[in-house]
Amino acid sequence: MTRILFWIALIILVALAIRAKLRAAVGRQAAAARRGTAPARQNAEAMACCAQCGVYFPASEVVRAGGRDYCCPAHARLPSTK
Repeated sequence: MTRILFWIALIILVALAIRAKLRAAVGRQAAAARRGTAPARQNAEAMACCAQCGVYFPASEVVRAGGRDYCCPAHARLPSTK
């Protein structure tokens, strides 16, 4: 009998935890909709890779030199290693 009560209590606790997580997710979405902000996935920016160091950075910050993309003017002045 004790085992049955234990499993019933465990199932109820798991169901309540899942319900709380779902409510929190819906609440965050509703708050974002009220603020007028879109989820981060929709605001994602294209990334570029530096020809010198290989670091990825936002494409809006590209420094172009010699037909290649660099992350900063200092790397654009260095001889390319790639």
